[in-house]
Amino acid sequence: MHEASHAAWLLTAALLASIVGMAWLALAMPAHGQQVWGAPVSPAHARALRVLGAVALAVSLALCLASDHASMAALVWVMSLAGGAFATAMALAWRARWLALLAPWIGAADTAATR
Repeated sequence: MHEASHAAWLLTAALLASIVGMAWLALAMPAHGQQVWGAPVSPAHARALRVLGAVALAVSLALCLASDHASMAALVWVMSLAGGAFATAMALAWRARWLALLAPWIGAADTAATR
């Protein structure tokens, strides 16, 4: 029972890392930065968001590998990537400004400078 609970927590953390990673990658794109902050993010912030997104997705893979054997972990990771992409797309379509919570160091003043 304890191992199943541990695996469930690892997979939950992997899904959250996938969602956050996909959101950071989306926020690095000019169109989505425009949706969230009213202007595209600066090139330096975009680079930081891309790196953070890649690291979050790598952490998600590591968590999946820690919870199960490699063949199942790869399948679960790909499904978590799809879930993260879907959740990010729905957030961008429904409440794009909510994604600003994932990058509090980027403000309106930072994006206004890129106009």
